[in-house]
Amino acid sequence: MSEGDLHSVCIRVAHLDVISTPSHLPKLEKGITVYNKLKLLEAKRGMKTKQYLDNQNQTYRSFLIAPVIISTVSNEDINVLLSFEEVVAISHNENYMMASYLSHDNVVETRDPEDPEWGIQKIEADSVWNLGYRGQNVVVAGQDTGYEWEHQSLKAQYAGWNQETEIVNHNYRWHDAIHEISPLHNDSIVEASNNPCGLSVNFPCDDHNHGTHTMGTMVGSDSLYQIGVAPEAKWIACRSMERGYGTLETYLECFEWFLAPTRIDGTAPKPWLAPDVINNSWACPEMEGCNSANFSILDQAVQNLTQAGIAVVASAGNSGDDCSTIITPAAIFDMSFTVGATNAVDTLADFSSRGPIIVDSTFNMKPNVTAPGVDVRSSIRNGEYRVFSGTSMAGPHVAGAIALIISANPSLKGQVETIFDILQSTAKPLTLDDHCEEDQVPNNLYGHGRINVLKAVEMALVISDVDEEVIEDSELTIIPNPIGDQITLEHYYPTLLISSTQGQLVGSYTYVNAVSVSHLPTGSYVLTTVDSNAIVRSGKFIKL
Repeated sequence: MSEGDLHSVCIRVAHLDVISTPSHLPKLEKGITVYNKLKLLEAKRGMKTKQYLDNQNQTYRSFLIAPVIISTVSNEDINVLLSFEEVVAISHNENYMMASYLSHDNVVETRDPEDPEWGIQKIEADSVWNLGYRGQNVVVAGQDTGYEWEHQSLKAQYAGWNQETEIVNHNYRWHDAIHEISPLHNDSIVEASNNPCGLSVNFPCDDHNHGTHTMGTMVGSDSLYQIGVAPEAKWIACRSMERGYGTLETYLECFEWFLAPTRIDGTAPKPWLAPDVINNSWACPEMEGCNSANFSILDQAVQNLTQAGIAVVASAGNSGDDCSTIITPAAIFDMSFTVGATNAVDTLADFSSRGPIIVDSTFNMKPNVTAPGVDVRSSIRNGEYRVFSGTSMAGPHVAGAIALIISANPSLKGQVETIFDILQSTAKPLTLDDHCEEDQVPNNLYGHGRINVLKAVEMALVISDVDEEVIEDSELTIIPNPIGDQITLEHYYPTLLISSTQGQLVGSYTYVNAVSVSHLPTGSYVLTTVDSNAIVRSGKFIKL
């Protein structure tokens, strides 16, 4: 059989698999619940398809985060698989490119480098810093062209770097979903050396500049340049594009890794190490393979991440000033927080894509908000800085703003809908005399307006702690309580976690029924257990 007879395909083996979690649950419990229930579902679905592929000696990958099996098969295999009742659809796993690409590449400096970048000042993030909130105890993430972790604006914020010991550990902080060279580059010779990073690399590396630039806008800071919205947040990341091109598989692989980060070798997933927000400055245009037949795959991934308490931010795209030009995942999805781009005088950028969403026949209003995206200076490879424009630059401003909101009110960690509502209700209302929209707010140009993170934080600070109501059978009774040096439980648990009442993880254990807490300072903590049936229970205890 020739290589031309084979196709990389996405085989959908079930309908919608979105795990619903009660909104009041803390992020820790949401993430564990979604991950464990999806794991149980994945083990049961697509059994006939998996058996067939095994019999054909075909390698395949079955995903948790969406009911998809990806494999390389022949036309004959496709016909057989389509006859299986469990197979909902088969679509090609084609390469697609970063549509939210940089619109401008301008190295001219027009600002005093000691001042925060204009976008930071515009959304009043620097005023939030003055209140003492700089993204502390928040983890942001991005999937992109990779990231230069040793860049002087990013190194201190990388979750894998220990500033005190000067030791780096990339486990649970980095994943590379790029395992082959994209054929869309038309390289004369296809080999790993075509990519400046290589393939399946064990440390964060950027093969393009785009990823490093977006991360700089989220968290970047050094002694000279103040480029990041949340300069004390920590970051983790996944490379999903090979010099600007990805596949459905690479994007899904990154989304799944964010749900439960793993060691570098892909083992020992830990959903409690999931980020609080993911920036997605990429798009999947129809000409490169994304269409209505496979939109639902990435949509399910976004929905499951949201149910796990993870905010998904997506750039609107740079398709210009026509109506309904937001046409690509992940920007089109209802649960994605879609971001358009504005300039220094709050005018919508000419390139910023607009709603409503018609490509999936929902006619939903998008974007949700806008943010600075024109002439944004940030970090690039080799320790340098450059000014770029695009909705790719606007999205990271919003991801950083979410980090500041959670930093100000840790009880909002995992409360994605509330955070989005805060950002929308505090945005600066904007309209434009345009044929796409009447003079109203929200609208399909600016959404609810340009974000103002100072007002968002002020609102977050007056919101009461998340309702501590617990669902039936979810409360864990800890006896005795208060506790001295050790917690002893009646049963062994596959997973046992201890966190602060603000949701910060302070200890994780597997297959134990007793743990020492003698090292913990006096105070209140939350103990979370997961049993063999994926039932999550939590209870508070006081450490004496």
